[in-house]
Amino acid sequence: MRINLTKKELINAVYMQLGFSKQIAENLIEEFFSIIILNLVKKKSVKISNFGTFLIRSKNSRIGRNPKTKEEKEISRRNVVLFKPSKEFKDLLNNSGDNAA
Repeated sequence: MRINLTKKELINAVYMQLGFSKQIAENLIEEFFSIIILNLVKKKSVKISNFGTFLIRSKNSRIGRNPKTKEEKEISRRNVVLFKPSKEFKDLLNNSGDNAA
């Protein structure tokens, strides 16, 4: 059982649901992702109502250990993307089992 939704499947879903041409649907999805990525690169959070917020968090450098060799190595400072779902999103996810038959 596959649980991932690919970008191509997302484009097809937009195409089928909204009736746009496939090219317009593809451009829409590509621009949407580009805008999110561009704002995150600029260290701005992206809040989408009733969906959630994408934000950047900085992780300090630390010492990591290779589990096989036990060799210690410094892991450099980096930024990571976090996603915090909205209350509506969490409620929908948590209540979806109640309505499924």
